[in-house]
Amino acid sequence: MSQEPAVGTGHKARAKRTAPAIVDMKRRGEKITVVTAYDFPTARIADEAGVEMLLVGDSVGTVMLGYESTLPVTMADMLHHVKAVTRAKTSALVIADMPFMSYQASVEQAILNAGRFVQEAAADAIKLEGGERVVDAVRGIVAAGIPVCGHLGLTPQSVLAFGGYKVQARGEADQERLIREAKALEAAGCFALVLEGIPAKLGGIVSRELAIPTIGIGAGVDCDGQVLVTHDMMGLYLGKTAKFVRRYADLGTGMREGFAAYVADVKAKRFPGEAESY
Repeated sequence: MSQEPAVGTGHKARAKRTAPAIVDMKRRGEKITVVTAYDFPTARIADEAGVEMLLVGDSVGTVMLGYESTLPVTMADMLHHVKAVTRAKTSALVIADMPFMSYQASVEQAILNAGRFVQEAAADAIKLEGGERVVDAVRGIVAAGIPVCGHLGLTPQSVLAFGGYKVQARGEADQERLIREAKALEAAGCFALVLEGIPAKLGGIVSRELAIPTIGIGAGVDCDGQVLVTHDMMGLYLGKTAKFVRRYADLGTGMREGFAAYVADVKAKRFPGEAESY
């Protein structure tokens, strides 16, 4: 069995990033980096690498829990993973993704569930999907003292309505609506806005129109920051990855080779050897 994790070992404490500090990054023209994290070691390593924000995404459903979409993910699932990430005591700002049906029924439901992420799981902010239909919920959550990140474009919780994972806002009318909704979310109090799966030109337009930072994922280089799913960028996701993904490491192949070598060593009685024996 592994030893208990040395929580403080090798981790240099830095000033905790806040929602206002993230907004200030846009004002200074400094690009913002975001990755997903669902567990303690990933959060710690990403933080040590200098990532500014960690998103505990409902993408945990597809990349870690084996679901075909994010729709089955529950509040219990999300609270479990957010707690694991916040235990890493990162300087990065931790955003908890509100899962499907945790905020759609009423403003009161949205506020109470957002509050659970802060009170029970120590999240620094929450994220929810949608435009004009969630403006009242955003206002309520912000009024409760909880920073909110919005999410427009390809919103995975609406995959059934979209008829699949498709690029959004290609037409002029849809683009005008997205710009209008982005401004409405900003006015409601969002400190940042994820733009997913939209034309790069539109990503740039929205970024210039808003005072709050935009975080792109398949939305072009002109967004104020970028976010990627860790399992996609590190070669750990077993499904098909999107066009916007760049692979920065191939941990999946390394793990597969490591497991295969372990199996071979055990079968051939090469492990454990004298060095690993008492």
